[in-house]
Amino acid sequence: MDKGNKPGGEIMRFLTVRREAPKFTIIIPIIIYVALYICTAYSAGSGLILTVGGSELPLSALTGVFTYLSCICLIVIVLYYKKFGFITALLLELIGMPSYLINFFAKHNVRTLPGFFSCVFTIIMLVIIHISRCRMEKNQKQLRNLFEQTAKALVNAIDTKDTYTHGHSSRVAEYSRRLAELNHKRKDECDMIYYAALLHDVGKIGVPIRIINKPGKLTSEEYDIIKQHPANGAKILEKISDFPFLSIGAHYHHERYDGKGYPEGLKGEDIPEIAKIIAVADAYDAMTSIRSYRDPIPQDKVREEIVKGIGTQFDPVYARLMLHLIDIDTEYEMKERKKAKQSEDGVFTVGEHRSAVHDGMLTAQNMRTISMSVRSADEATGVVPAPSMILFDSLDGKVHTEEAKVKELLYFEYGEIWFDGYTETGGARKMQTKIITGGSGDIKNKGDYRIEAVRIEDHALIRIIGKERTAEVIVALPDSTRFMYIALTGENCSISDITVVRAEEKSPDDYIPRIAEKISYINVPAGDVPNVQVDGFRTAASEGIEVKDGLKLTFHTMSLPTARLVWHCPYISLFCSDDGKVNGNNYRELAFARFDGEGWESDTDCSAELNVRKTDRFEGWDSWKKYNLDGYDAVVTFKVDDNRITVITENAGIDISNTFIMTGIDKPIYATITGDQIAVTNIRAKY
Repeated sequence: MDKGNKPGGEIMRFLTVRREAPKFTIIIPIIIYVALYICTAYSAGSGLILTVGGSELPLSALTGVFTYLSCICLIVIVLYYKKFGFITALLLELIGMPSYLINFFAKHNVRTLPGFFSCVFTIIMLVIIHISRCRMEKNQKQLRNLFEQTAKALVNAIDTKDTYTHGHSSRVAEYSRRLAELNHKRKDECDMIYYAALLHDVGKIGVPIRIINKPGKLTSEEYDIIKQHPANGAKILEKISDFPFLSIGAHYHHERYDGKGYPEGLKGEDIPEIAKIIAVADAYDAMTSIRSYRDPIPQDKVREEIVKGIGTQFDPVYARLMLHLIDIDTEYEMKERKKAKQSEDGVFTVGEHRSAVHDGMLTAQNMRTISMSVRSADEATGVVPAPSMILFDSLDGKVHTEEAKVKELLYFEYGEIWFDGYTETGGARKMQTKIITGGSGDIKNKGDYRIEAVRIEDHALIRIIGKERTAEVIVALPDSTRFMYIALTGENCSISDITVVRAEEKSPDDYIPRIAEKISYINVPAGDVPNVQVDGFRTAASEGIEVKDGLKLTFHTMSLPTARLVWHCPYISLFCSDDGKVNGNNYRELAFARFDGEGWESDTDCSAELNVRKTDRFEGWDSWKKYNLDGYDAVVTFKVDDNRITVITENAGIDISNTFIMTGIDKPIYATITGDQIAVTNIRAKY
């Protein structure tokens, strides 16, 4: 392949479309317009004669030139600043109108008439341009909607062929857009990547259904047919010549960073960027989608597979950005959803106790309100329904009873709560029930319920509101790190009309009355700043410490007992804010470095040079995790050279020396210690 004409070069043609300029830049054409207006007024009344090339030129002869140039400024304002620009240009032109009228009617100066009519014609011209632009934008929006609808119709036709990949293309498109946004791509670039990802599997339309939906392993011949879909997709999409990126995404999304992919075997930087993005998004969705032989793979296992593929299957930049998306997706929303088993009329029926269990609903500090209607599973016999809910944690958010699944998915049950307030305590430390006589006025029917569930640190509150009474259960959990899901079940009941609403705002930290002591691993003397316990992904952080050359941070770190993954370790975050506080005034996170060797920039004004190596002390990740669980004294050194900050540390054979280059930041930069499932004590700073 000719590297001088590398795939993706034509994408620049798509990016040259005119975009709306930032509003603050309108001051530039306004200043130019005002200057030209002054020149026009001065030259019109001036008797000054200029000498140009030996010839005399009255300055008044340039009045028309200044007028035309000022008109051009107004046109630029209307074209590039849309409605805001049109209003601004109209006001600028109308400012001069009164002077023309006063000169004509009060002073009977007919020489102002040309200027007056010029002003009128200019206003008419601006109105026509603005109306034309609005119509053009409307037409473009209609064409865009038509393109999007056509693309989605084609995608639906492809997904319909595959029994197990419904919605796959749409999810890959959304993940790809988010990766592009994280890498600071412009909006039009993100849109381009979205549509390319949406149509990345269009070539599968030519693959026989028997192969796509084959439940077992493919033969080598069948696999060869599947491998033709990228090239077939490119042939279909290259006919859309105005958008060449569409065919590029389809053609190269199965290339690997190490050159072992297909169809061309491209390697590293030879792979178009758009295909690198789609490749990692496509792999992520494949692992988090439902298949005939499995449910979505647990998120932590998906993450480990992405880590394994860095630099081999995936481009390192976009693989790390995907890891960041995984880390901030604390409720595992980025996966295909499987509907709970219900009858055709949407009723969830439970016969014997726990014979059917609804999928888990995560409980967090943003309260979830679950509304439903409960009836007897056999109304003819008058069997009294006994609805209940299971409180639990597992990697896949589902209740498990098989021993193998319990172990594999780390299933842990806190207890069970019946809607009448009766409880059975499992792994929870304590459950306390309060019955309040009188239900809610907005619940009119017996059997209708509203459940309010919130979890704050190591306590949860479940409020079951019925027509006649309310049961309020406070649960003291064994720790603050595990998740807590609620799964509806019971005995002899039919549950219907289930709706779930998540509050936008978090509940106050003191919303749940405490019924047991707080689980803490930091009740030891503090160092220069207070100790900090981080129960989940960056849920807490130490006080900020100003970064100067030679700063040395020392502290004791220990992974919490529930920690089981390599990223359950300390992180160093670099930030700036007006008051030097995390999440303080004008807070900006610039970069962070994790002690497992990962790290990246978090701001466009920062770039990262990562330098991580494994020394002879490194005995494998299992030993490394045990080292963190046992706890150790960490030392982090900072070197500052102009705008370069190097963070240096070593732990159990992972040697880190990451440099972050700051540009355009004129504030002090601070460091804070955070992480995931760690306890940090005895923090000391020395310059």
